[in-house]
Order: sequence, then C-alpha cells, then structure tokens
Amino acid sequence: MTQIVAHRGASGTRPENTLPSFAEAVRVDSDVIELDVHLSKDGHLIVMHDEDVERTTNGKGLIREKTLAEIKKLNAGSWFSSAYQNTKVPTLKEVLDLLVMRNFRGVLTIELKTDHYHYPEIEMKTATLMTSRAWPFTHWYCSFNIKSLDIIHKLEPQTQLDLILSTSNKKVIEALDRSYIEGIHPKMDWVLKNEASLADLPLAIRPWTIDEEALVKKCVALNTTGIITNFPEKAQQYIRNAKRSK
Repeated sequence: MTQIVAHRGASGTRPENTLPSFAEAVRVDSDVIELDVHLSKDGHLIVMHDEDVERTTNGKGLIREKTLAEIKKLNAGSWFSSAYQNTKVPTLKEVLDLLVMRNFRGVLTIELKTDHYHYPEIEMKTATLMTSRAWPFTHWYCSFNIKSLDIIHKLEPQTQLDLILSTSNKKVIEALDRSYIEGIHPKMDWVLKNEASLADLPLAIRPWTIDEEALVKKCVALNTTGIITNFPEKAQQYIRNAKRSK
C-alpha cells in the first residue's frame, strides 16, 4: 500500500503547519502527517516551514529571534483564507495534543529544520518531548541535515529516520552509509531521473511534492513506499484510480 504523507498537514486545503491543517489530515485518514520544527528565542518548539515568519503570517523576522509570546500574537491563517483569520502558529506540543484528541493512529514525521540554521539542542528538546510519554501514534524524524539525523539517532536509537533531498545522489550515498536511515524523501525529479534503478535501492522512497494525478499514478507504478502530498484526500482517490486502471 502506498503511504499518503500529508505535507504540512492537509496544506492544499488548509493553512500549512496549523492545527486546522493537521485536523483535516486526520479526518481524511492520512497514513502519515508531516510537519516542520524550529526553535524560538526562548527555546520552544515551533511548527512552521520557513526560518522566518513572513510567508505564512502577518509578521516579519526570524523564528529564532522571537519569543513564544511574540509568535503567538501572529496571524497564521489569513494569508491562506479569511476563514482562518484566528489561526495561530502552533507549538509541537499543541500539535501532539490535537493528534491525541483526534484519535490519530498513524505516523507523525517531524522534520528537523536545521538545513539553513542548526538550532542548538533542537534534537535534544524534540526527543525529550517525544519520549516524555507513550503516544497513541508512531513518530519518525526526517531532515535535509544528515548531522541532525546522526544526533537524533543517538537520542532515540529505535526511531525511524529519513533523509530529505532534492536531486543529490551524494545524499543517497550518505543515507546508504548509515544502517539506521530507513529511507529517503527525494524531489520527484530525482525519482524520474533514477526510475530504472529504484527497485535495487535498499531504502524506502517517499517523493515530494506529489499533487497531480499523473505523478501519483507514476509513483504507484514505480512502487514507491509513499508519496508526500499537499492534498491527501485527492491523492487517496488518485491511488484508487491508479489501481483500478491496472
């Protein structure tokens, strides 16, 4: 079965990396929910994709230069739709609480956003939270930064890790060199370029970002482990269509 990974939640129909987006990803039975984590100035785990707040809020500046209180004053939904004008930037703990409340039983994959700036102790803070109790869902980690995965592996040696990449074969080799890395999350361009050798690669492959039906069908045909999509509900239908047309 092809895993549906909800990219920043159901970010095609809700403001990305917000509680409405994650709630919708649960509602449509996503297999995996993906989110991004940064650290605020005062050490809180903040869920947002970019290092700065400008694209997805009404604020300006870097997450690492803002306190949690300052971040909580921001509007994180109006850029997407006026229906979400009261939406706030969530902390990782708030997302976890939502997933528990919504009875999520799939996988949460946490992207450690350390490829542009390696936040001191972000791996330790994240691992401390994730191991603080037993969650009713599974959690994995992923990152563009191989060093972050090396660090988190020492903290949680049994937790699944995946390396994110664009089109770099060097990164694939780095993943193959580490027995504790389960898979790669490459850009779809890499998959298309290397499709002839995918079956021989001893790694799970979950390409991003797959929103078009033709690409979903291509991934099904190539038997990728999963797809990372902004539209998990549509992707499920596309997969059903692909299987019916075989």
